[in-house]
Amino acid sequence: MNVFSFFMPTEVRHGIGIVQAEKEKLAALGQRALLVTGARSAQASGALGDVTASLETLGIAYAHFDQVEPNPSLANVEAGGALAREFGPQFIIAIGGGSPLDAAKAIAVLATNSITAAQLYDGDFTHEPLPIVAIPTTAGTGSEVTPYSVLTLPDQETKKGFGQPSLFPKVAFLDPTYCASLPFAITVDTAVDALSHLVEGYLSVRANAASDMLAEAGMRLWGSCLPALQVGDTAIGIEIRDQLLVASALGGMTISHTGTAYVHSLGYPLTFYHDIPHGQANGLLLPGFLRHGETVVPERVAKILDCLQLPSTQALGATLASLFPNRIQLSPEQLDAYVDKTLPTKNVAHSPGTVSREVLMDTLREHFSG
Repeated sequence: MNVFSFFMPTEVRHGIGIVQAEKEKLAALGQRALLVTGARSAQASGALGDVTASLETLGIAYAHFDQVEPNPSLANVEAGGALAREFGPQFIIAIGGGSPLDAAKAIAVLATNSITAAQLYDGDFTHEPLPIVAIPTTAGTGSEVTPYSVLTLPDQETKKGFGQPSLFPKVAFLDPTYCASLPFAITVDTAVDALSHLVEGYLSVRANAASDMLAEAGMRLWGSCLPALQVGDTAIGIEIRDQLLVASALGGMTISHTGTAYVHSLGYPLTFYHDIPHGQANGLLLPGFLRHGETVVPERVAKILDCLQLPSTQALGATLASLFPNRIQLSPEQLDAYVDKTLPTKNVAHSPGTVSREVLMDTLREHFSG
């Protein structure tokens, strides 16, 4: 018998115009808010304008930290934490893709605890973090429904996540119109990130009946969007964006209970050293991961392909490669170094079967060697 628990405390509100329609959710959290965003996407999406209009109508005072970097560092979130302590908000509103949402979780902890950003990984917080409202403007990370924050650690030359239940956002507002301004390349990259969450969560050794239900629903939804992603930007209307946004949230709910597998940890060096976007790195590693899965849990890999309406792992690999035509080759020394970084991670322990050095090497070689 598979013994498991299920905990998803985030209230999800979904629909066009949902922020303004449900603005009383903000008033329930306090009268002072800190907005956490990147430099441009929150404003370009229209989400920032909807949020500030709602706050002003409600009489909620706010400050704005708009300096979140792509792949935020410890120094970046420390700057946000300093502003939070100076302004004294009662809650945080995070608007953007994975970087602002993940940064906001770190800032929520730093706002209430006298610790350095490096100490976030100790997980020993004296005071509860500030409540978070999460508003995604990409359909990929699922961070709006997870308790995880992933930050870049320059000294370790990698990315690393921390998390605990108190970091689940209190409310997530999902409005597909906020994704409409995304360039096509980012739409594809983030969509494939969502796919990697669904697939890795489904093959995780921590998967259970509840997470399987979420993952299968998300993969079917994602698979229905694949033809449009293959056609290009002209095929990505609001309906497709809405389906991708919901699939992304289902992926976040899945990995909240299963964690991610070795695809994520093996992809981090590709992002850190080669500036390959996170979703693209994951997508190019997924075929090798599924080939490994076929040797251990073939029936579950078959179910993934069925949900995606693809005939084989080869077809999935060809499809993902067509979405990301750029190709780099890694040297033997780079292959060794990236495998060395991946082997000790908990992501490997979450993966199905025995994940040896050779398994990781084969996964990398499939797309990045020869």
